[in-house]
Amino acid sequence: MRYFNSKSQEKTLKGHTDAVTSVAFSPDGKSIATGSYDKTVRLWNVNGQPLRTLKGHTNTVTSIAFSPDGKTIASGSNENTVRLWNLNGQLLQTLASEREANKGHTKVVTSVAFSPDGKTIASGSNDNTVRLWNLNGQLLQTLASEREANKGHTKVVTSVAFSPDGKTIVSGSDDNTVRLWNVKGQLLQTLNGHTDAVTSVAFNRDGKTIASSSDDNTVRLWNLNGQVLRTLKGDTLPVRSVAFSPDGKTIVSSSDDNTIRLWNLNGQELHSSTRYASLGDSVVFSPDGKTIASGSYDNTVQLWNANGQPLQTLKGHTEPVSSVAFSPDGKTIVSSSNDKTVRLWNVNGQPLQTLKGHTLPVRSVAFSSDGKTIASGSNDKTVRLWNVNGQLLQTLKGHTNAVSSVAFSSDGKTIASGSSDKTVRLWNVNGQLLQTLKGHIMYVSSVAFSPDGKTIASASGDKTVRLWNVNGQPLQTLKGHTPPVSSVAFSPDGKTIASTSADDDTVRLWNLDGQPLQTINSHIMYVSGVAFSPDGKTIIASGRGDNTIRLWDLNLDNLLVQGCTWLHDYLNNPSVNLSNDDRHLCDDISTGR
Repeated sequence: MRYFNSKSQEKTLKGHTDAVTSVAFSPDGKSIATGSYDKTVRLWNVNGQPLRTLKGHTNTVTSIAFSPDGKTIASGSNENTVRLWNLNGQLLQTLASEREANKGHTKVVTSVAFSPDGKTIASGSNDNTVRLWNLNGQLLQTLASEREANKGHTKVVTSVAFSPDGKTIVSGSDDNTVRLWNVKGQLLQTLNGHTDAVTSVAFNRDGKTIASSSDDNTVRLWNLNGQVLRTLKGDTLPVRSVAFSPDGKTIVSSSDDNTIRLWNLNGQELHSSTRYASLGDSVVFSPDGKTIASGSYDNTVQLWNANGQPLQTLKGHTEPVSSVAFSPDGKTIVSSSNDKTVRLWNVNGQPLQTLKGHTLPVRSVAFSSDGKTIASGSNDKTVRLWNVNGQLLQTLKGHTNAVSSVAFSSDGKTIASGSSDKTVRLWNVNGQLLQTLKGHIMYVSSVAFSPDGKTIASASGDKTVRLWNVNGQPLQTLKGHTPPVSSVAFSPDGKTIASTSADDDTVRLWNLDGQPLQTINSHIMYVSGVAFSPDGKTIIASGRGDNTIRLWDLNLDNLLVQGCTWLHDYLNNPSVNLSNDDRHLCDDISTGR
């Protein structure tokens, strides 16, 4: 977790083992509480030192708040409860307890807030309600109750807050509205104006102004009569959070475009700070291993050196970049985008060509081994082949759903394409369908050829990686990932396969017999792309969720020794039906046995 002081100086708090979902300062500003997907609440001092870890939730912690006196912490969770803790980490109350589940939320708790006197807690939930509780865990009010559903939110409640006098509660919802309630549960006003889900709400210190942020990319200011005072525009993606400064003169908002903005009450932008590029699902090495290219959700291609220093930002796409690839000579970069185009660039960032023809977002691109042909796969169910001048050579039709990944064989004569139709298809460069590889029971997310062109690897939403020969025969099914597999790659020597899974944040290494060699806990949120360096000594992965790229040094010789050690008894078992070549697979690798 990172935070910044008013001079934009940064501190990083490390300790959670999964993504951080919520942050709150204590009233005296000396402590910070954080909630996480790792099911814990952590307390820190402002120097970043950990003070306590509060354990008890059995699912993701979604929201946290300090009481006004700073002595109690409330945390909401995906387990449908709110928990109250003291600063020593002791659990004080669970709202509602299991024996009182009929009185509590029936779905995920999304937001919690204390009243100014600290005696009441408000909680919002995916069950479309706001609930009020006292410190003893008793339910005081449900806004709206089932019999008054027509007066309440019709979709998920995303955010709740009390007015400074404690007499009014404001709630925001996925139903695009902001609602005002009194503490008796009566609806006072419904604020209509946002055109998409409301993500966050806050009262100003005078209690007369409300701020709301929304997926419609705006912040709106309202009075208590429900009139829009200002609409603050500037963000290009959904605004996730909004708050007033303690003196009530400044509004701060944060957005999915990775920007924090400061505004005055007249709606004028005072300052913006863009912190991190928003990485996408693709990351690759240049052929010489000196440059890394990554696609980004901020519509750009980012170039980095191998030390992680930024070199160039390639701008031109108008929507997120889904895939990038280098030409074999390393002089040209190709990128695909949700804007339905494929673009060619030189390594200095200058645009060379824009390839237009796909009718829906383009998901994947690849160069042929001679660098003369580009393949692109798209949600329009086609694979298209282009020359480097941007001319369309072939349109490959056959998939019945979106094409998610394309790859060329090493001789450039065969193209593999993976699709949401659960198949991998092999084509020649004339557009003829050679083989349809069936076996996956969910969408195919990624395909790759081995360096010798004899084996195809495919990753799938069915949690497996499958290996096939070019005749379409299945060779191995690699099982180990527990969520869907998002990406797959061969090492340069063709002996190792790397696969990533978005939801378990791991990179896994396998040998060609399907045995796991190593599991790398990437600590990347939503790891979505993987590649080997040209020398095979480094593996790189990108994380869409936390916008990081990580590199690991690999000793593949040690991994092969480990694999052959595991295989020893199997290869030497005369009762196992193996070919002579397979039985001597590890003869040249010393295992020390």
